[in-house]
Amino acid sequence: MSTYKSEKVELSASAESVYAKLSNLENLRSLLANVPAESVPDDKREMFDSIQITSDSISVPAGPVGDLTFRVVEKIDPSHIKLEAENSPIPLSLEMNIKPISDTSCDAQVAIDIKLPPMLAPMVGGHIQKMADQFGQVLKAIPFA
Repeated sequence: MSTYKSEKVELSASAESVYAKLSNLENLRSLLANVPAESVPDDKREMFDSIQITSDSISVPAGPVGDLTFRVVEKIDPSHIKLEAENSPIPLSLEMNIKPISDTSCDAQVAIDIKLPPMLAPMVGGHIQKMADQFGQVLKAIPFA
């Protein structure tokens, strides 16, 4: 397995607030509903509108492999949330690690674990690292209050 980690990002919310928001994936529904239409490219709109969310899973269209479903498989309150891809052609997981700094702030870091064939790793590793970094930046944009 290869692991790609985002930079640690400081969030202006308690670790408990961040964990509460992210551990129930249905909380992402309101975030998606508030994404401005102009920020989703026309060629991605159908995919964006097809995202399905439950309290413990999120499914996104993944082209030829069908829907890719991530399910919460591990939660440690208030520091860790792990999601695993259920129907991915390769083993894939996404982890969020949350570390309290104070009563009103915390650090968060996203890690993507993926089992890539050795020949593919050099070709796609940079893209996966970029995705991990983007997840980290998205955390900064979420209103946790």
